Formats: sequence, C-alpha cells, structure tokens
Amino acid sequence: MYFRGLQKLSLIDFPGTVCATVFVAGCNLRCPYCHNPDLVLGSPDLPCIPEEELLRFLETRRGFIDGICVSGGEPTLDPGLPGFLARVKTMGLRAKVDTNGTRPHVLAHLLGGGLVDYIAMDVKAPPEKYETVTRSRVHPHTIGESVRLLQHSAVGHEFRTTVVPGLLSAKDVEAIARWLKFPRRYVLQPYRPPGKTLDASWKKPLPCPHDDLERLARRIAHLVGHGVEVRHHTP
Repeated sequence: MYFRGLQKLSLIDFPGTVCATVFVAGCNLRCPYCHNPDLVLGSPDLPCIPEEELLRFLETRRGFIDGICVSGGEPTLDPGLPGFLARVKTMGLRAKVDTNGTRPHVLAHLLGGGLVDYIAMDVKAPPEKYETVTRSRVHPHTIGESVRLLQHSAVGHEFRTTVVPGLLSAKDVEAIARWLKFPRRYVLQPYRPPGKTLDASWKKPLPCPHDDLERLARRIAHLVGHGVEVRHHTP
C-alpha cells in the first residue's frame, strides 16, 4: 500500500485508543461537502508514503501509541488493506478502519479475519436519498448489507452521520436512525465549512449549530437509546 497522509498522534480518531492516523487516496463517492477533495481525487501534491516506510515509523512509536486508524478516501478500495492490517496486528497494535460501507465483501473479510478492532462507518443519508447526497451510483441494499455485517459482529463499531444543513433534514436523520434499527453507537457530527470542499459551492453553508444537534439527538433517542452521541468534531 501507499499512504497519502500521516497524522503521527491522535487522541480523537480511535475511541479509547492513542493512535496514529493514515490516509489512503481514492473514493467511489462524490459527496459535494467532502472536506478531503485532494484525497478523494488523488492529488499528485499529496505525500506518498510506502507501506514499509510507514511500518518502520510505527516500530519507532511502540509504547507511545496503541493503534492505527486507516482513513481516506475510502480504504476498502485498496486491495493491499487486509495484508497491511495483518502486519499491523503482528506488531501488537489495534486497528481501526473508516469506511463508507459500499464494499461489504471487504468488510466481511476484515471482520472474519480478525484484522480490525473497530470500524467507523459513515451513513450518508436515508436510502431514498443516497444517490442524491453522494452524487454517485450506490445501491442502498449494499449499505444495508454493511450495516448488518457490523451489527452481527463482536467487533467494536459506530455508525456516524455528518449533518449538513440544506442537505439532510431532521426527518432524514430520523429515517437513518430507523434504518439502522437500534445501533450500538450512532454518532451525529456537525458539518463545518472547511477550507476546501469537493464542490466549491459547499464551502458556503453555515455549520450545524450545537443546539440543533442536541435537539436532534433527543428526537431520535427512542430509536437509538443510549447509543446516540453528539460529536463536536468531524474526523
């Protein structure tokens, strides 16, 4: 594998774990508000870190970090991901993967092979709005298959939705919660206009106010129970 970014220390990307975070380029979705357009499009301006170099770095961090978070882009697009995670696990590190859930067969392999300790899956929209929100051809059945895989797994996981004003309504988020059917952990994240977005016009919407997210969490609590959480940063 080749990695296109490295955050040497993170206290927020992997719940309960001090980790390094690495980024893989390429994504099969085109969410207009995405704050990582260079990663999505594989910009040549990004660094390029070979797998062996990254593993040597991780060796030097033994005792300082407990795990690694692989983010993107969409990590499950890279065929080298399972092999890389296997090497990480032999180092005694915990592994987390961030995913959009569009490749359930890869998730099944990671879960079944004991290659991950935590999965964070973004749920972009309710089923009927998925293609509109992601601007991509993606069948909601595929997303639903990934949801079921995680819910029937003993591996730690969370589902998370970035609440983008003007794109997702309160009713949409409620529909997502119903679709997930009592997830163990469902995280609402605020949209915060970044310096770059995949679609430049999406730098303009205002951020989702804190109070609105809290009200939304209370609104869906009966569908999620104690599993709902408001996170005030967006990984």
